[in-house]
Amino acid sequence: QVQLVESGGRSVQAGGSLRLSCAVSGRTFSNYAMAWFRQAPGKAREFVAGISWERSSTRYADTLKGRFTISRDNAKNTVDLQMNSLKPEDTAVYYCAARTLWAERLGSEYGYWGQGTQVTVSS
Repeated sequence: QVQLVESGGRSVQAGGSLRLSCAVSGRTFSNYAMAWFRQAPGKAREFVAGISWERSSTRYADTLKGRFTISRDNAKNTVDLQMNSLKPEDTAVYYCAARTLWAERLGSEYGYWGQGTQVTVSS
């Protein structure tokens, strides 16, 4: 089965930058679409950014586009999230997620999740 492990979360000051990384275990890494989600205390999980396998395209939450950048390295089996100009409202647990190419084509939900990494942005 596919396993995802996030790392890189820490406390930073507002306006700072942070880079999260997701390590993917599995021989079919290139056949999965990847994404980052986040969940703040007391709030629902929300989509942050995604990167397609089939089209090699990226998409972002409207409120985050321009500050966050998602990328993948199939050779290293990693997916990164570069976060710039961080704001206190970015504080959340960030999760890496994956879905199969078939699920991507269908528009189905992500079926594989990491354990999450905490990001705290202070004023």
